[in-house]
Amino acid sequence: MTQAGLLRMMGAASRAEPDELKAALLAFSCNFVLLASYYILRPLRDTMATVFGVAQLQDLFTGTFVLTLLLVPAFAWCAARVKLSRFLPGVFWVVIVNLAIFYGLFRVVPGSRWAAAAFYCWFSVINLFLISVFWTLMADTFSSAQATRLFAFIAAGGSIGAILGPIVTASCIRTIGVSGLVLVASAGFFVVIVLVHLLMLEKEKLRTLDCDTQKTSLDHNLPGNPLRGFALLFSSRYLLGQAVFFVLMTWIATILYFLQADYIAKAFSAVENRAIAFADVDLFVNVCSALVLIFGVGRFLQRFGVTASLALSPILMVIACFVLAMAPTFLAVQSARALQRISQYAIARPSREVLFTVLDQQSKYKAKNVIDTAVYRFGDLTAAWSQAGLRSMGLGFLAIVGLGMAVSVAWGLSAFITGRRYQAIIDNRENGLVAAPVR
Repeated sequence: MTQAGLLRMMGAASRAEPDELKAALLAFSCNFVLLASYYILRPLRDTMATVFGVAQLQDLFTGTFVLTLLLVPAFAWCAARVKLSRFLPGVFWVVIVNLAIFYGLFRVVPGSRWAAAAFYCWFSVINLFLISVFWTLMADTFSSAQATRLFAFIAAGGSIGAILGPIVTASCIRTIGVSGLVLVASAGFFVVIVLVHLLMLEKEKLRTLDCDTQKTSLDHNLPGNPLRGFALLFSSRYLLGQAVFFVLMTWIATILYFLQADYIAKAFSAVENRAIAFADVDLFVNVCSALVLIFGVGRFLQRFGVTASLALSPILMVIACFVLAMAPTFLAVQSARALQRISQYAIARPSREVLFTVLDQQSKYKAKNVIDTAVYRFGDLTAAWSQAGLRSMGLGFLAIVGLGMAVSVAWGLSAFITGRRYQAIIDNRENGLVAAPVR
């Protein structure tokens, strides 16, 4: 196939206009490498939870939440002092330095519970920052109309990369070990830095050509105190609605994650076998997510709109919890967890990212970061301790599944309300009725 033919094929798959195609392909590639590197480390993170002890997962979630609360103001503080064009790639440089430290720890104290806990908490926080930074750049590059067409394609790049990551982990961990995989992931993040620079150059090119993209520049910082993101969040009903949506989405994910981790810890004794078990599940989820994103979600978004796309995942989770209640088996738990992750990555993720395209830069980089990190981990923490409380009262599997069903119903209601608010903003702007910042 010729280069021109390949470009035409990619343009058709992405639904990108000619002037958008390079930016869309760069975004696809960046998300591919980012998620591939992330998924090399994700099975290691989940394995570290089994090393520390599944019964103490709520303690790891607490540590993760505390670390998140410390890093969110630090993120905003840096954004207020460093140009965005330097700040965005700088986030990934920090990750590479941190991974070098963990490489040394895993070599010096292999099997340490506290090194495992440190890696679990660090990775559980930093992965949210990385994904948040990438999608914030997307929302700051593409307009709402472009996002509806392109975000499913860009997310598909991540899902395809996420297929590669678990394959690398499962095939290499016995030969190069945990520390070797840390180095492989670090090399991937270096490639991400290169692609982020290229994306920023393309954003500036589109802006100067007056294309139908966001008109913002990255050649400045974002003034404000370290808690500016929290202030923006709590002053906007639109952002609070997104925060509620995110918390409820996180609750159902955490409920099923606890059940999955418990089953895998009982089924496999060796750390390497647990890592492979998590990697195999990741591989299945990511193959299905890529297929859904490539062949379904983009068309669904354009035909039925953002509100329907946001509500689809909660509906699927209500059905999954009902099946779990009827058939509480290991296969049912694994299937429900897989369905939850597929729907979150392939449906909820690109749908909710569209919501941020109507915000100003301060809200995109600061309030969005609070939602993507602190609010996310608040949902994790409260869900984890709620399950621990249910178990301490002697309530078991069915009580937890019942909680999951109630959460899914509430999540569906939140999705409907949030989607309607977004559509009202779009309708008003198309009619020339909104000039003020979104509230």
